[in-house]
Amino acid sequence: MSKKQWFKDTVVYQVYPMSFQDSDNDGIGDLPGITKRLDYIKKLGADVIWLNPIYESPNKDNGYDIANYRAINPEYGSMNDFDDLLNKAHQLNLKIMMNLVVNHTSDQHHWFQESKKTKDNPFSDFYIWRDPVDGHEPNNWLAAFGGSAWTYVPERKQYYLHLFATGQPDLNWENPDVRQAVFDIERFWLDKGVDGFRMDVINLISKPKGLPDVPEPATAGKTMDFVADGHRLNEFLSQMNSEVLSKYDTITVGEMPGSTTEDAIKYTGLNSHKLNMVFQFEHVGLSPNPDVRLGKWNDQPAKLTELKASLNRWQTGLDGKGWNSLYWNNHDQPRAVSRFGNDDPKYRVLSAKMLATTLHLMQGTPYVYQGEELGITNAHFTKLNQYEDIESINFYHELVEQEKIVDGPTMLKYLANISRDNARTLMQWNDKNNAGFSSAKPWFALNPNYKSINVEDSLADKNSVFYYYQKLIKLRHNNEIIKYGSFEEIDPDDDQVYAYRRHYEGKTLLLISNFTDKIVSRDYGQSNASSLLIDNYEDDKVNELRPYEAKAYLFK
Repeated sequence: MSKKQWFKDTVVYQVYPMSFQDSDNDGIGDLPGITKRLDYIKKLGADVIWLNPIYESPNKDNGYDIANYRAINPEYGSMNDFDDLLNKAHQLNLKIMMNLVVNHTSDQHHWFQESKKTKDNPFSDFYIWRDPVDGHEPNNWLAAFGGSAWTYVPERKQYYLHLFATGQPDLNWENPDVRQAVFDIERFWLDKGVDGFRMDVINLISKPKGLPDVPEPATAGKTMDFVADGHRLNEFLSQMNSEVLSKYDTITVGEMPGSTTEDAIKYTGLNSHKLNMVFQFEHVGLSPNPDVRLGKWNDQPAKLTELKASLNRWQTGLDGKGWNSLYWNNHDQPRAVSRFGNDDPKYRVLSAKMLATTLHLMQGTPYVYQGEELGITNAHFTKLNQYEDIESINFYHELVEQEKIVDGPTMLKYLANISRDNARTLMQWNDKNNAGFSSAKPWFALNPNYKSINVEDSLADKNSVFYYYQKLIKLRHNNEIIKYGSFEEIDPDDDQVYAYRRHYEGKTLLLISNFTDKIVSRDYGQSNASSLLIDNYEDDKVNELRPYEAKAYLFK
């Protein structure tokens, strides 16, 4: 794998369109709104914009249920609006990465509408249908958003599989016609000039032979792990690459929950000819509830030693063999500064900068989720009616009301900690009405702290989180050791400080991050460094680390 492949030199900025910027005052973010803010993304220094799904959709899962892959959701604008966004982005030397969702479609897609009618039409085998077993579901698989992964359709007298919402039937990738239909969709967008795809749960497309039961006790998480990385996944991705992706100069990212470093090497390795990088979930799944029935729903932070072990494993495991995606948060994860740092006003800015430094100096392609560069926090909702996310609402009803595993106040604490809606509040542009997002009533909530955390104030403050991200991105662009250096872990059992070294062509970079609100002391030889690359404090006390301090040294 040539170390000069352009995707290795990039930083990706993720835009969640419906929450980013409303241009026509209907309360919903849209494509012209994104176009209006391209200069802001360019100013930050990002190279690629990843758009969450913008296709025609009934929005049962905020656009991840696609009804027409070749049409823009009218709420976001028109295809002309998309072409305008793409052209203006390219004029600014920004690339556009689409979100490709092809494990499943919407149940409103014409493929499914035809498939559910009979067992003998051209689309009958586009989805995964099974007969009832003893009058009930074909197996014990559970859906990611709660309940059974199977729904019965009287017209066919069969169940269809949906690993997510009932409105998201899984495509049958065993059918070669399905694969060709997907490849045609990819060609449609690549021929338009888009620069690549982030592929949603792409490692779920190959299901286990015979669809056997998940070992008891069956849970949604167990179902995902059981289905992931199926026996034909390599074959399907290789075919996609050979027939489509290899014909274009693309950036390709596979979202792969449950994948290991060994899996990732198979998909992104030197001779794999499949994808550029994977999006894995190990480090954001480190604090599950001790009660396995509750899955990820918990309010306890991850232990630093476990976080280090996970990130270090991916750094060393893929070094020279594959390529990492580096991220703290996205549209499916709570805000990083609340989850891994400290969102108390006293420490919010420092810990946001600390987290950014720790991540951006690793090997891989960094991802910045909208608002992360401002240090936006979780929303800290306290009532169920404040939530919009189907996953959060479904699990509240299932775990509190139906199964009575947990009480309401406790589940609300879990949601406040880890719900996806923490990331989906509106972008905070200024301290005016609706934070500058829209003049109309917005589709979703605004984080109450927009008065003190917003773009306008950040751009006016030379010490803001924004300008710190800008500096980190410039460092990456200008230092090959950050992009290509090998990784060496330091003191993996230290539960206060995260430190590591990077090595490249005779140079060494040393990163030291204090993950606590205490003053601690560490000596990694930093007094002998040639230079201090970056520090989130205004001075350097060398071996002394102040609360949430992060700094990086270069040794030549």
